[in-house]
Amino acid sequence: MPANGSFIILNQVDSTNNYAMAMVHEGLAKHGEAVFSHYQTAGKGQRGKAWQMEKDQNIALSVVMNPKELKLHHPFQLSLVVALASYDFFSKYAGDETCIKWPNDIYWRDRKAGGILIENLIRGRKWKWAVVGVGLNINQTHFGDNLKAAVSLKQITGKNFDPVELARELHQNILNRSQELLIKPFKTLLEEYQERLYKMNTVVKLKKDNRVFETLIKGVSTTGQLLTFDVIEKQIEFGEVEWVL
Repeated sequence: MPANGSFIILNQVDSTNNYAMAMVHEGLAKHGEAVFSHYQTAGKGQRGKAWQMEKDQNIALSVVMNPKELKLHHPFQLSLVVALASYDFFSKYAGDETCIKWPNDIYWRDRKAGGILIENLIRGRKWKWAVVGVGLNINQTHFGDNLKAAVSLKQITGKNFDPVELARELHQNILNRSQELLIKPFKTLLEEYQERLYKMNTVVKLKKDNRVFETLIKGVSTTGQLLTFDVIEKQIEFGEVEWVL
């Protein structure tokens, strides 16, 4: 993979993930290629939620990844290195109160600064492509009533930033971190991830169905389950619970 994958800049698109995935389906995508848009009309978040952003204020970036190039065996490996890359980037400007909220949101203190959505193309039993979408709040200072816990770099630092230049930096971080999958034991990367994990070794409230319970965050498994302990040790799958903050 080249040190710098190509970087496409769009003025407006429904979703950078949709644009990148269309490139994959049309056979036009290359491993490491990035798509940035100044505005998304239908940005996507985790679990079918919309990702809302003001025009020209934030990072909406999607990177095309070929699992074969990275010798990936499980989707969580990619999720983990993208979370680390996003953490590296955001903490450089926001400081050491940055953390990764399982599985791959970027938090500053108790406020959400960004999220990651990875969409996969699987044919038969083969994982052919992944489109890694990263949304990060950069200059936006006003969020809707349903996003009261959101935070941006400008709110944290008081400074304005160039979203395009920062997106290029984030893109390079993702390429660099993904290459570490080829040269570092995954155990080492998992340890880095857990050192940055939100509420690690802390009792938190989680909600499953209509039941709220308290549990101790113990870490994350090699395949991405949240490890907790209350009455017994548990392994929680993504989507199985909601955080009660």
